[in-house]
Amino acid sequence: MSENDSGPHYHNSEPEPERALVVHPDIAGQPAARPADAALEEAVSLTAAISLDVRHAMVARVKKVRPATLIGAGVVEEIKAQCALDDISIVIVDCQLSPAQQRNLEREIEVKVIDRTGLILEIFGARARTAEGRLQVDLAQLSYQRTRLVRSWTHLERQRGGAGFMGGPGERQIEIDRRLIDERIVRLKKELVEVQRTRGLHRSSRKKVPYPVVALVGYTNAGKSTLFNRLTHADVLAQDQLFATLDPTMRSVKLSGGRTIILSDTVGFISDLPTQLVAAFRATLEEVMEADLLLHIRDAADPDSAAQKRDVEQVLAELGLVDDHAKPMIEVLNKADLIAEDDLALLAERIDGQRWVLASALTGAGCDQLMAAIDNALAAQRTVVELDVAFADGKTLAWLYRRGQVLAREDGETGAHLTVALDPADVARLEQGLQA
Repeated sequence: MSENDSGPHYHNSEPEPERALVVHPDIAGQPAARPADAALEEAVSLTAAISLDVRHAMVARVKKVRPATLIGAGVVEEIKAQCALDDISIVIVDCQLSPAQQRNLEREIEVKVIDRTGLILEIFGARARTAEGRLQVDLAQLSYQRTRLVRSWTHLERQRGGAGFMGGPGERQIEIDRRLIDERIVRLKKELVEVQRTRGLHRSSRKKVPYPVVALVGYTNAGKSTLFNRLTHADVLAQDQLFATLDPTMRSVKLSGGRTIILSDTVGFISDLPTQLVAAFRATLEEVMEADLLLHIRDAADPDSAAQKRDVEQVLAELGLVDDHAKPMIEVLNKADLIAEDDLALLAERIDGQRWVLASALTGAGCDQLMAAIDNALAAQRTVVELDVAFADGKTLAWLYRRGQVLAREDGETGAHLTVALDPADVARLEQGLQA
């Protein structure tokens, strides 16, 4: 040790994140829900969500789709040169690639290639926390990997020997792996059925309480979890990051009028959600399907807000929630703190007369108005009943005041004649004498 050395030196051994290049193919003739630049920005945010270091991002204009690689040879060469220049090890292609296209791009660019489906699956795999969430992610990933097994065995092609279509060790191993994946998919589906059955029992228990369920829905990163934390005083993970919440979280909240509700935070929606995940996460969205009221949380400060709204409504339509018998919904224009006052009037004009509340989950502005709007929306679903209750039946009187909204009361000698607004489930409980 030299005289200038005072002792051993310790360095942070945490590895640097892998460097990534993101490319959004802008394919001529294909309808696009949003401008190419906005789609690229979202793809960059998705890539950053799994802690990749995005060194370069580009829109690739595709005049004619190449079956082998999707994008043209010139763009492929440009990407390859950029990867060499910035020492990039992963290329994210913001669209769905066939297994052959993914394999061919990797061969030509000489780095790992991940398409939009694979990227979102990676994010979901990193974020899922509950047993159900992990099962759903595993199922989606296995379904995706099953079609891409050949990518893992290209190095065995040199071992085949002979000619013709007879398979060698590579083909046999692929078949073995495919069978193992199929067997695991069957097991996962059985486990998911059991988990869904358990959640169904939990929902049945809540219905016996019963408290109205209010579900937060919206595009990913619209601020749902921040708003959920604000309204419930909870500590659900809330980050400026796409897909920060993947597992449904529920908390009870008391409204200013005294009634208790159950607030449910749900997975964020996104455009072009992989088909594997639409099926796998249907159970997660069951909380939305069971809700009495939906809060559609929108990032009002995002210039792409209108397109995001259409994406959310498309998924809700697939669930049967925005037809002629749609559930009541309140639009929450979140992130008001990021909107200039001069723009607020213009914002109101874009809502098309729908029921909406302007709020900021970050500062709390507008949250009292939102809670009042929730109370009013749920009250509109109530049934008005008239009944006579003896003064001696204090339990029923207390229950009616606690669970309903007493609109009128006339006291007689032995009892009271009440006009009360009650939730439909409470009307049934009252008729069966099951007040609690």
